[in-house]
Amino acid sequence: MSSLQQQFQVAFSYPVHFTENLFDPANHLLRNVLAQDGGEGARKIFFVVDSGVADQHPQLVAAITHYAQVHAAVLQLSGPIMVIAGGEQCKNDPALLQQLLTAVNTHHLDRHSYFVALGGGAVLDMAGYVASVAHRGIRHLRIPTTVLSQNDSGIGVKNSVNAFGKKNFLGNFAPPYAVFNDFNFLPTLEDRDWRSGISEALKVALIKDATFFHFLEENATKLAARDMPAMQYLIHRCAEMHLQHIAGGDPFEQGSSRPLDFGHWSAHKLEQLSNYRIRHGEAVAIGIALDSVYSHLLGWLSATELVRIIEVIRTLGFALYVPELAFHLTDATHPNSLLHGLQEFREHLGGRLTITLLTQIGRGVEVHEINDQLVVAAVQELQQYPSLVELASFK
Repeated sequence: MSSLQQQFQVAFSYPVHFTENLFDPANHLLRNVLAQDGGEGARKIFFVVDSGVADQHPQLVAAITHYAQVHAAVLQLSGPIMVIAGGEQCKNDPALLQQLLTAVNTHHLDRHSYFVALGGGAVLDMAGYVASVAHRGIRHLRIPTTVLSQNDSGIGVKNSVNAFGKKNFLGNFAPPYAVFNDFNFLPTLEDRDWRSGISEALKVALIKDATFFHFLEENATKLAARDMPAMQYLIHRCAEMHLQHIAGGDPFEQGSSRPLDFGHWSAHKLEQLSNYRIRHGEAVAIGIALDSVYSHLLGWLSATELVRIIEVIRTLGFALYVPELAFHLTDATHPNSLLHGLQEFREHLGGRLTITLLTQIGRGVEVHEINDQLVVAAVQELQQYPSLVELASFK
């Protein structure tokens, strides 16, 4: 008997650019990124655009086309720009997934082509999955257009679609070739989409950076009122911390440690239970509130800090409680119970439950067991929010 052992390392590197008016012909950023890939001649590039973004920016498709014409020496559109419906529902549509894969085949995209996704996080997730599986990987460019995708989902290494009624059941880890955060897309966002992405900044601040949380606390009213300088700083800082975590941790999640999923175990279940009426960022805000209350009930997080967290969430305009939290709440075996989401999260992690909780603002700690009765108590606290204010007097 004998065996062979193979070992090699692959280094991943990709830039996240911050800009405005990416498709202004005078803005050479996209052109220059493609020109630096070592290839010759015009690069084949295919665009998938979120219909919600196209509706808000009626000249977008024409602007992309004109940009390609002006910079024809470097990039060439391979087929018409494909506009698809965005939102989480697009990740639930196998026919749409097949349509994108068909486009790759029809337009003869190869590993040296560029598959570009422009839109919110759901469109980026689906398009990234297509790019990563076609030909075992086409160069993928992301142009996130929401706060949530610019500061979190669109700059990471995950791609996915939903299946079997479970969020992100099919997916992989495949870093993009480059990311372009164009702040010019933000002013046209609906208030819900503007607000939703802030929850991911709150998440990373609470587990990693008390100073950043203080910024969010001091600027919560400005952020809720759509102050652009405050939002630009939030996106840049949140993206910076997200990338630092990927570089210094377990980017492909071979283990069960996922601190950046603080507040997410319940969020994923709430999205599913609401048939995605509750958007991801909104669900994460509720999940953060729930896990913060739970941390307090454990005796880890002080009442004063809990109230600070809850007040920031409220000032930003998020709900603390939705009816889905109470569906079959005390029956962890029921598929529509929030507590059943713990089992689904465990399976998603690979068999070992790992949940991040708080010992103080800016410091997260991982646990591998959750007390169902304390979860029920935490839900009840959120349902009767005014009682939380009284906690501040019991330090």
